[in-house]
Amino acid sequence: MSALSAAFVRLHARLTPVAFVPEVRLHQADEPIGLWELTEGEFSSDRPPPFWAFAWAGGQGLARYVTDHPETVTGRRVLDLAAGSGLVAIAAARAGAAAVRAAEIDELAVAAVALNAEANGVRVDAELGDILDGDAGDAEVVLAGDVFYSEAMTNRVLRFLLRAARNGAAVLVGDPGRAFLPRERFDELAAYQVPVSEALESIRVKHTTVWRLRAGRPTAAD
Repeated sequence: MSALSAAFVRLHARLTPVAFVPEVRLHQADEPIGLWELTEGEFSSDRPPPFWAFAWAGGQGLARYVTDHPETVTGRRVLDLAAGSGLVAIAAARAGAAAVRAAEIDELAVAAVALNAEANGVRVDAELGDILDGDAGDAEVVLAGDVFYSEAMTNRVLRFLLRAARNGAAVLVGDPGRAFLPRERFDELAAYQVPVSEALESIRVKHTTVWRLRAGRPTAAD
């Protein structure tokens, strides 16, 4: 975590409880940062929105589930994929995971994860880099919140998650009804009404589901 990235996170976000998981505090922005637009699941600006600065519905739902069902992660090695703020990773660490990795491609997100983990008194190993063409390493549980927001992202994420599941990991995702969620691949575990930022979602509450991935047999598409 660079000092500049940490300073940027502190400057643009306040440490406040998460609406649907108040046990966790995150550095959260009051409004979207920078100039960006979301159109049909694709980001039209040359930079993505600051995922790290908001508690997105999928992550909130997944963090709630892990908090309420600690046996999901207790004593296990956990990977939080596309971790954003680190909310799900922090919830796993608080629930007693043996070790937690949080993977992100955004340096500011890595800084936010580190700051947020410290604020919540837990250890999360934040990792900068695109791991989607690889595997989940030694993770026994893979968690992913709100990752099916574009077709391109879904294709890469699904292949990664299927590899993890076929290698024996339990794979859970949180999703608020994004258009690209491949529902036929999943079994529903829980559903919630999650408070969200109206500036981001155009509504104040999103129906959010926690799903478990079925590994299945590989196909040509996988």
